[in-house]
Amino acid sequence: MVKTTGSLPKWLVGAGSITVAFGIMNVGTYGFTMISARVLGPQAYGALASLMATLLVFSVLQLGLQATAARRISADPDHVGQIEHTIMRVTYRAAFALGALLLVLTPVTNIVLRLESLPVAFLVSVTAVPMTIMGGQAGILQGERRWLPLAMMYVANGLPRLAIGLVLIAWQPTEFNAMLGVTLGQFAPIVVGWWALRTNRVPGQISARHSAGPVIKESIHNSQALLAFFALSNVDVIVARNVLDSHDAGLYAAGLILTKAVLFLPQFVVVLAFPAMATAGERRRALTRSLSLVGLLGTCAIIAAVAISGVAMVFVGGSGYDEIEGRLWLFAILGTALSMLQLLVYSVLARQGQKSIYLVWFALVVLVGLGMLADTLEGLLAVVVVTDVTLLVVLFTLSMYLLSHPLPQDQAPTEDPAQA
Repeated sequence: MVKTTGSLPKWLVGAGSITVAFGIMNVGTYGFTMISARVLGPQAYGALASLMATLLVFSVLQLGLQATAARRISADPDHVGQIEHTIMRVTYRAAFALGALLLVLTPVTNIVLRLESLPVAFLVSVTAVPMTIMGGQAGILQGERRWLPLAMMYVANGLPRLAIGLVLIAWQPTEFNAMLGVTLGQFAPIVVGWWALRTNRVPGQISARHSAGPVIKESIHNSQALLAFFALSNVDVIVARNVLDSHDAGLYAAGLILTKAVLFLPQFVVVLAFPAMATAGERRRALTRSLSLVGLLGTCAIIAAVAISGVAMVFVGGSGYDEIEGRLWLFAILGTALSMLQLLVYSVLARQGQKSIYLVWFALVVLVGLGMLADTLEGLLAVVVVTDVTLLVVLFTLSMYLLSHPLPQDQAPTEDPAQA
């Protein structure tokens, strides 16, 4: 573990900096989103929202690498040098492979998202590269408990997007310029990460369990689990663009601004709770306490969506989206359910569970199947809320049972291949 020293307050150097950083990142990220919705209008913003949802789905590789790095370094600090080298080697290869794949699939992205612009679809492939690299860097800093540089990465993940994006859409309010702002801003956090990790660490002790093969295997497992969650939490905006007209799809996308705000508001809880959830003696207590905190924050958001819906509309996009004001509380419920589901998924990753993730995949299939039958905004929203809340109840019940009575097939696999 690398200790941070200096004259800064302990709360800022320590875990408290993550809370502050997430607040700043959310201001930047959602400030850009809300202003884009207002400036671009429903049709162009609907296209941008679908692009952002697509990127969130592909960010599972970034988060899978981060979870792998953080768990391995926290569990085995004697091999931190080897883990860091392996993680970054795997990260760079994964980032460029994903970028190349998305480049080839640019025409498919253009058709599926109904963008009618290959340059806009091309930016998805470019953005995916630095986004993935950030995952490996952040995971190393998280595992080493270097909270201040990790916090700086999160700040850099939000504010540059806001600054660059606003300049571009003020110059020319199109979905291409908005997406270009996202792309350029995504390079800022990896510059911070490079600076924080610029000193080459000696590999030190070498262990076969931290070689590229096991790291790739765990990263794939983590990524597919997160893919299930992020596909579930973002596929509805794509379904909306295929079953609703462009106006209603834009209204639905605007409502999801509130959903995503509620979803990502307590994300700092996941970062701070993950190490405890990876420890057998602490994971049940850490999960229940974290869920309680996330649920409390979500409840406050739901109450606010009802009591001050007019104020909430300012953040959603303004008078151009007045038709959804009466439904904002449903979007807040959806965000609360998703934020709690996210924590449950990370709990599964912390204990390296296997079969629990199948429930998320099943819910995704149900949501898409029923969602494609909807022909109104209200109908689609009802399908999404009921599906996610049902999954939350089932996965929570199963997780509590497994934490009290762990089954062999839902426990972490042995890391050393020789002992498997």
